[in-house]
Amino acid sequence: MKAAVLEEFGTMPSVREWPDPVLGTGEVLVDVVAAPVLPYAGEVFRGERNYLLTLPVVPGAGAVGRVRATGPDATRLEPGDWVLCDPTIRSRDDARTPDITLQGLSARGEGGLFLQRHFGHGAYAEQVLVPTENAVPLGAIDPADAGRWAALSLCLVPYGGLLAAQLQPGETVLVSGATGNFGSAGVAVALAMGAACVVAPGRNVDALADLERRFGARVRTVRLTGDDDTARMRSTAPGPIDVVLDLLPPSAGAAVTRTAAMTVREYGRVVLMGGVGMLGGDDLALPYPWLMRNNITVRGQWLAPREANTGLIALARAGLLDLGGFAVTEFGLDEIADAVGHAAKEQARFALTVIRP
Repeated sequence: MKAAVLEEFGTMPSVREWPDPVLGTGEVLVDVVAAPVLPYAGEVFRGERNYLLTLPVVPGAGAVGRVRATGPDATRLEPGDWVLCDPTIRSRDDARTPDITLQGLSARGEGGLFLQRHFGHGAYAEQVLVPTENAVPLGAIDPADAGRWAALSLCLVPYGGLLAAQLQPGETVLVSGATGNFGSAGVAVALAMGAACVVAPGRNVDALADLERRFGARVRTVRLTGDDDTARMRSTAPGPIDVVLDLLPPSAGAAVTRTAAMTVREYGRVVLMGGVGMLGGDDLALPYPWLMRNNITVRGQWLAPREANTGLIALARAGLLDLGGFAVTEFGLDEIADAVGHAAKEQARFALTVIRP
């Protein structure tokens, strides 16, 4: 098959012939129709993110495609079915603390690297091999809309965080990093899940105005100035802030995350999903007395649980999560360098760059 292959960090993936995946038990072979390109894909390829990734590799985390073939243990999937390929692959021999690799992108520790030996290659290819449980049925879709359905891979990250926070309909959520690529998707997902209000802080005035225009009164924006931001975020909310979801990138400082976290009410929940501190800098220092006396729950969440896929698809099918709000720009596999450049340059809210092999 044809695939884009990253040979070494500091270079761009090159398109060439690559061995076809070999199907085994517990696996599904998928013809890739649309694969999203992360805004920071270029940083990964240049080695700037220090991700654990065994080279050479076919990159590409997540895809929408059609089943080509299934292993003998698949009881419902059939060739031709549309599926969302979840890139979060977990080892099957430890249900309590499984090793994890993010297919075509990164891994967690030595166990994750071990998983990459078999499931390391991602979706920037004509075919991708995934565990059976990672091929999630989408139902019938228009092939022309496959790129837009690939936005589910973007929304899946904040959805996993909001599930970890046990968000309830009618609650108020603050999304730290709301003007970014993942954060803006988090605003949409929180509203789709029934949040009464989403507080969206940021420094980009145009981005904040865009969120207000898209979602109306249920979104309340706050321009961060560094001057008593915690108090202003609290006062902007219609009532106590129940959940804080942090999705800030590695370039953000820990102080910004701390400021947002401390807006949460007594017995509130804070979920950390961003990249703060991954490239160095200060640790997140939250006051012990504040955490203890206010019964605050702080939880880290890397990616989304397996069952999140079906829940997110259901939100989209019901029209609660409007994928039509995403502007999609498509590139062919041979245009991968252009796609990576476009994703980095146009990393706006509700914009998605996809490769269609």
